[in-house]
Amino acid sequence: MRQILFAAGIALAVSILLTPVLIKAFSRQGFGQEIRVEGPQSHQSKRGTPTMGGVAIIIGLWAGYFGSHLIGIGYDAPGPSASGMLVLGLATALGMVGFLDDFIKIRKQRNLGLTATGKYVGQILAAVIFAVLALQFRGGSGLTPGSTNLSYVRDITTVTFGALVFVLLCVFLVVAWSNAVNLTDGLDGLAAGSMSLVLGSYVVITFWQYRNACETSPGIGCYDVRDPLDLALICAAGAGACIGFLWWNAAPAKIFMGDTGSLALGGLLAGLSVTTRTELLMVVIGALFVAEAASVMIQVAVFRSSRRRVFRMAPFHHHFELAGWAETTVIIRFWLLGAIASAIGLALFYSEYLAAIGT
Repeated sequence: MRQILFAAGIALAVSILLTPVLIKAFSRQGFGQEIRVEGPQSHQSKRGTPTMGGVAIIIGLWAGYFGSHLIGIGYDAPGPSASGMLVLGLATALGMVGFLDDFIKIRKQRNLGLTATGKYVGQILAAVIFAVLALQFRGGSGLTPGSTNLSYVRDITTVTFGALVFVLLCVFLVVAWSNAVNLTDGLDGLAAGSMSLVLGSYVVITFWQYRNACETSPGIGCYDVRDPLDLALICAAGAGACIGFLWWNAAPAKIFMGDTGSLALGGLLAGLSVTTRTELLMVVIGALFVAEAASVMIQVAVFRSSRRRVFRMAPFHHHFELAGWAETTVIIRFWLLGAIASAIGLALFYSEYLAAIGT
């Protein structure tokens, strides 16, 4: 528990102190956000706000993770794990794809960076490397960071994939989650605040898995997860980094996370869902991101088939803006929806445990 608190505290401190430094540096360099013309007109005033603030989140994430491990040396805590490094590596790789996308937008002064093909190539490459390595690095109990079984709260042993299908599943999860978070990042603080809720929920889940791990506490209802405590450190560090960034990103935002942050955070969700064996549960806890992505798919599908729009604008947080809601009202209500989804997810997680032990 001490390491978890250290991870969150260090990440929070680094993120909240580094972000204003980035604001000044990016402002001097003219690294301002380009706003899409077809978006809400109220957003045009945000043009020129520094972007690529996701750099602070990624650095805070790494600092919190390794800082907690350095402190842990003092009381012989376990060091970094294969699961932890794989999840961090995936998030950072996607952050690099996002950084390149943001940089091209800034240099060419347009709201289009990498082509869709270029972005997908980067996402898929990162996902494939993650998936292949996730089936390596067997621990003392024979567990690997990933599993070829589909998972809900734990592996569903009746739904087993081969290695190739597992890789394809990881590609789908990485592309889906990174784009879902990216689509949600359209209002000041919406993505950062929502991610804090999801990652906070996963701190509880991973710590519970650690306390009831089959490797150390075998018995009814135990969890076959390779490195649950290390994953808890990542969740805590991620939540702390997002909260620190949110201090400066809250409306009116002084900096945006850009694709640098949103793609990295989406990769973090995908990696955690695989390594914690909660791929389907993540859909519940991250339901806000799922709904944002679904609103875009519904809008496109209906418009192409009938030339009509379901929403005034997609992602559907813009629908409510155009309906007359203030931006801060949309943000707070969406945070509430995210909190409800997280609470439902935690309830499902714990109820599954109670059912497993026969209570």
